[in-house]
Amino acid sequence: ESSIFLEAFRQIKLDSHNQTAFIHVTLIPYSKAVGQQKSKPTQHSVKLLQSIGLQPDIIIGRSETPLHKEIKRKISLYSNIPENAVISNPDLEIVYELPLLFEEQGLGDLICELIDLKAKLVSYNEVTNYSEWVKMVEMFKNAKETVKIAMPGKYFNISDSYISINVALEDAAAHQGYKTELKMINIDENTNIEDEIRDVDGILLTPGFGERAVEGMIKSAECAMEHKIPFLGICFGAQLFFAAFCRKYLGLKNANSTEIDKNTPYPVVDLLESQYQVNNKGGTMRLGAQNIIIEEGTKLYEAYNQESILERFRHRYHIQERFITEEAKNKGFVVSSRDQSGKIINSIELNRKDHWMVGTQFHPEFKSRPYKPSPLYYNFIKECIKFKNSK
Repeated sequence: ESSIFLEAFRQIKLDSHNQTAFIHVTLIPYSKAVGQQKSKPTQHSVKLLQSIGLQPDIIIGRSETPLHKEIKRKISLYSNIPENAVISNPDLEIVYELPLLFEEQGLGDLICELIDLKAKLVSYNEVTNYSEWVKMVEMFKNAKETVKIAMPGKYFNISDSYISINVALEDAAAHQGYKTELKMINIDENTNIEDEIRDVDGILLTPGFGERAVEGMIKSAECAMEHKIPFLGICFGAQLFFAAFCRKYLGLKNANSTEIDKNTPYPVVDLLESQYQVNNKGGTMRLGAQNIIIEEGTKLYEAYNQESILERFRHRYHIQERFITEEAKNKGFVVSSRDQSGKIINSIELNRKDHWMVGTQFHPEFKSRPYKPSPLYYNFIKECIKFKNSK
């Protein structure tokens, strides 16, 4: 399947020799039996590439520990590249150390030389604020205390199912001197939610689709309300937060999303108006960045400190306005943001001074960066730390 792409690479290199560099990322396994890093997989893969006319210019060795000098020399010899073009990429405590490690090994200069950018080379300190990146890495390393976040959901068989959320939580915690301990709660019919959340400092209700684990996720939101645990619901998690509120405070027993129960007597979450005529489900959701209008005086406004923001969406269902009654408002329910038309509810929350509980239809984790965490995730972690310290 890849042959057509490899042939394209070969032709690109032929046509633009001084504007193309091939970087081959390869696994360097460690044999405990002999106490050595092994280069054979790399040698074989390079020989295969060479057989179709592709010669790597740089080899990046992915390994548990830094590459030993002898393994670099061996890879260099059998791959027909200079020894300084064999770059070590070991496991690191903080992934943001990797650019610094690459720079120490001269990877940037090497790439510039290969693609004939020598005349434009300037020092790394001149191009970027090197010291600020080092400070950021140290900030992550120096975070000592831990804040424990429960993540009730259903996609934990793959470790990185919620990777954007995990990293957004880590970013927000590090900027407050904390590390995160994520308690993944893979909900099934035997899960005791009360027991699972007993020792946590916050609950993040995860996004998803389908009916599996829904009742347990709704129960998680109810427990957050009962025990005043800081809570953040993302997308599907926000919809289930609303279902939990309607059941607990409005007496709407079995309130649900029509995605889960088409015959629910209280369809508090239903299809967007634009989705009713959609038959082809592929690529037809409300997707991408959308303008969000925030209500002043809300927890969401406190996080972003502005009336209009752009965040990314991916949904087909949404919270139904008709169930946000005067009774709901009197019990603290607040719509904190909408779309520009005012018809689509983008976020909800509880208006209570002693409890931080927010749900967003959008995905703020997608815009989190290690040097600039998502404002909403930052405030969520801040409330979790307060809750932890109040115990």
